[in-house]
Amino acid sequence: MTTTFPDVSISTERLVLRAFRPADIPAHIEMMNDEMVTAWTSVPYPYTRENAEAWVRRIAPAERTQGRGIVFAVNEFLTQRLVGFVRLHSTDWRVRAAQAAYVTASWARGEGYATESLLAVAQWLFRDQEFERIELRTPANNTASQQVAQNIGCISEGVLRNAWIARTQTEDGGWTDIRTDLIVWSLLPEDLEGAPDHMADAGGYGAFTDRN
Repeated sequence: MTTTFPDVSISTERLVLRAFRPADIPAHIEMMNDEMVTAWTSVPYPYTRENAEAWVRRIAPAERTQGRGIVFAVNEFLTQRLVGFVRLHSTDWRVRAAQAAYVTASWARGEGYATESLLAVAQWLFRDQEFERIELRTPANNTASQQVAQNIGCISEGVLRNAWIARTQTEDGGWTDIRTDLIVWSLLPEDLEGAPDHMADAGGYGAFTDRN
């Protein structure tokens, strides 16, 4: 049984999804220090160059090589500017299921990049890798993340009560932890048939193996 994903890149009309590279580190640091990322994820704050170096050079590659999932840096096709990332994790190779997470840079929000990149990954996972389920978990008040899940056709399955620790800013500019619920979403191959027509093929996604 295959227990690791291939080292691939995925392309859409506007985006290229590939492995992180050292050249991505400055943009990755800026992206991860955004207030929305701090609020809804568990990344360190402030997010330092040391954190980014560890992510790009060790943590993200190990996700694939150790069989847990795969991480895609999402870049604009024309500018090659880093707009976010999509991560598949907690992969169950017997069940053919994985969880998905995604982050979008503050400057790139509102352009549909998260929807486009996540949908392209889902199509690749279902069609090329023959997976049967993707699961997403979004904090209860993170409406933007929930909108992305809905945009690609995910079905809400229920709530994990008090299951996540988010962060909120204090009056002095610091951050404090708050507990919140998680909404569980799932996407199956047949659910892609319900995706919006203009997103049905993710702009014509394609995948190719990286050989470098």
